[in-house]
Formats: sequence, structure tokens, C-alpha cells
Amino acid sequence: MNWVDHGTYIEIFPPKECSFSECLIFLERSDQEVLHLIKEDAVYKLVKIEDTLILCKVRGSVNSLIIEFPMGIPSIDERKKAGEYIWEWFDLVQDISGFYEMASRDEVLKPLLSKYDGLRIMCIPDLFEALVWAVLGQQITLSFAYTLKKRFVEHFGEGLTFEGDRFWVFPSVDKIASLNVEDLTKLQFSKRKAEYIIGIAKEIESGRLTKDVLLQQPDVQERRKVLLAIRGVGAWTADYVMMKCLHEPSAFPIADVGLHNALKNLLGLKQKPVIKEIERYAAGWEGWQAYAVFYLWRSLYDNKL
Repeated sequence: MNWVDHGTYIEIFPPKECSFSECLIFLERSDQEVLHLIKEDAVYKLVKIEDTLILCKVRGSVNSLIIEFPMGIPSIDERKKAGEYIWEWFDLVQDISGFYEMASRDEVLKPLLSKYDGLRIMCIPDLFEALVWAVLGQQITLSFAYTLKKRFVEHFGEGLTFEGDRFWVFPSVDKIASLNVEDLTKLQFSKRKAEYIIGIAKEIESGRLTKDVLLQQPDVQERRKVLLAIRGVGAWTADYVMMKCLHEPSAFPIADVGLHNALKNLLGLKQKPVIKEIERYAAGWEGWQAYAVFYLWRSLYDNKL
């Protein structure tokens, strides 16, 4: 992380292909979002460092991101860890110049580069949160997935209030591992999804499944294999988690409905493309499929924002 600690706030310096305002547009895509709040060109995010809840206010500056702490100044170690979280959240670990180079020659992606210049994948640094969100999104509308997430977080997460606004952190693994299926079905989770989510929490709590375990696998296919072995995780979920949590730029959730709709809209197709057609469109995306998909997802919000 490239950063400077100014004592009362920290400043992080992202790679050149980074537009805070573009990232903010994506973060603002749902008014049901419960894990961050956007106000006056800044995003507020509650993070948990060890056992301490720290409210971060992130805003863009000329060539940097400013992270302020409106509820009191954390220790230098906590400030650094908060900065590292934001660095990972905005995928600043990734050098995406190769994606820009590839996309500038690609007929499908080229028009999106100038429109969304500097957009980066908005990641989910916590493995449990990434898996739960992916499982929640299976076979339901995005809007209802947000409704379920809101109920889940407000029932089982930790929160605090600042200046009239409520901020939340995602429920802890141990909290969810201790639940019964009925604790989730009464929130309108299907029985199957409730079982999956509690099962995932137990796997992580036991130490059998961790982000480190996944990242220590020798290659992408091995990571995918570990994820696919988890009950409730299919191909789409595994690819989504690799894209959003493990920072794998070649992850390709090719069966994603949003991807299909984006291609249909962008290319003026009469119907959504089938997998074989998508493979043809994506022939030149090798190594950057995750960013290609994310930019196509972004195009879905043009008429809604």
C-alpha cells in the first residue's frame, strides 16, 4: 500500500487508472445497501480492526484518497489496517494497465473504456461476506438479494450510530455458525440457502476454509476446486468469489445473467447471447475476464443512476 499517515487522517495513493467518482457511482447502485453509506461525494464504511469498530470516511483528492476517522482517531496500527482494507476494497492491489491495453483493441469493450475510465472492481475483502453475498444472489433478483442482506446484517451484525446514521459490519463467522436454520428462514431465506450459509460459517470457523488456504493453492484451478467442494457453491459462485475476494483477474462468471443482459444491450442483440456466443465475444479477454465482466455490469446502471 502506497500511503502517508498524517496523524489525524491517512492518504493513500492509488495507481493511475483509478477514478474515485466512477467507483462511487457503482457503490451507489442500490438504495438498500447496508454496509456503506454515500454522502456528499464521500463513502462511509465501518470496519472492524481486531475488536474495535472504526468508522472510515473516504473521499477523493487530486491524486489520492483521503481516509478520515469521524468518530475519533484510531492508533497508528489501526489506521494502517483501515487503509489496507480500503486499498483492497478498491482493488488498488491490481495493476490494470494490461486490461486497458487489451480492451482498447477489443470491439466489445473499447466503447466502455472512455465512459468508465478509472473504474476498478469494488471488491469484498472478507471471504465469508463474499461467499454469503454470492449464495444470497443465487436464482433471485438483485433487489431481493439486497433485502435479504439488509435483514441478515441488521439481525446478526454489529453496528453503531453517528450523526443520526446507522453503520454496520457484516455478521461474524462464529455468530452465524451458532445459528439454526430457522433463524434464517424466518427472515425469508430459503431452507437450502440457510443451510449453505450456516455450513460455510462452520467451515471457516473450523479453519478448514480461509482466504489464506485459498491463496496458498498453486493455481487458479486449484482455488476454484476448493471453492466448488463447498456445499452451495457452484461455478458462478466460485468465479464470483475469485473475482471479488481473491482478486483473480481471469475469473469469468460466464453464466451471469447481468453479463448476458449487458452484452444484449450493448450489441443491440434481439435476445441474450448463449454461452458459445459469449465465448466468441470474450476470445480476446484472456487474463482480464473479471474486469471485462465488471465493466459490462457497470453499463447496466447507465439508465438507472
